[in-house]
Amino acid sequence: MKRNALLGAVVLLAVTSASEAAADGGPGPLGVTAVAAATAQSARVGALFTAADADAGKLAGEHFCTASVVHSPHHDLVVTAAHCLSGAGELVFAPGYRDGKAPYGIWRVERVFLPDGWARGQDEDSDVAFAVLDGRGGAGVEDVVGGNRFATRTATGATAVTVTGYPDSLEVPVRCTNRPTAHNPTQQRIDCPDLTGGTSGSPWVNGDGEVVGVLGGHEQGGATADISYSVVLGSEAAELYRDAASDP
Repeated sequence: MKRNALLGAVVLLAVTSASEAAADGGPGPLGVTAVAAATAQSARVGALFTAADADAGKLAGEHFCTASVVHSPHHDLVVTAAHCLSGAGELVFAPGYRDGKAPYGIWRVERVFLPDGWARGQDEDSDVAFAVLDGRGGAGVEDVVGGNRFATRTATGATAVTVTGYPDSLEVPVRCTNRPTAHNPTQQRIDCPDLTGGTSGSPWVNGDGEVVGVLGGHEQGGATADISYSVVLGSEAAELYRDAASDP
């Protein structure tokens, strides 16, 4: 999991509204991290909590990873990093979480899908996973907040991406836009400051609204707060998505 570092919260919160809006909207200042505005897009990203904390009403300060809703036939799927779900026990997902509140509800994780490479040996090239969430009155989480398409086999750095996640030292999401580069054939990296512990699992969303990366992979997302990684989403991720999306 990304190493905790002292987050420049005062700097983040002091970013001008113009810079914040540009970072939140995708294209704009590259490599700038700001608090993400509450939008339809940011509502698809949420924080992961243990079910015990949620049941006890303890949300503030207890989230530990990030996940996001992706489109699926049953409208019940989120993607995150495998190291966020592996051996974590019972979990819940709060889309659009902000300041101790879950405006779109708290959704319980029912099933977890981990790739073989991670299940066998925690291979950093397999650090992506899916979780199927419970439904509510016949509605899934995607019916409430929408979902981005999960896209594999895209060219690294073809377009800029926006990374949105929840540092565990803050009660709001942050967002940064930049162009990924290749770390090696199976890993991609992005230069964005202050993506500290808790941002593992954050989606990398391109201008077409596609998730083309998930913060994790090399060094479980990065040993420093300023450089983050993702698995290059290839055939293993595509197969895992098909398995999770077809889950009844």
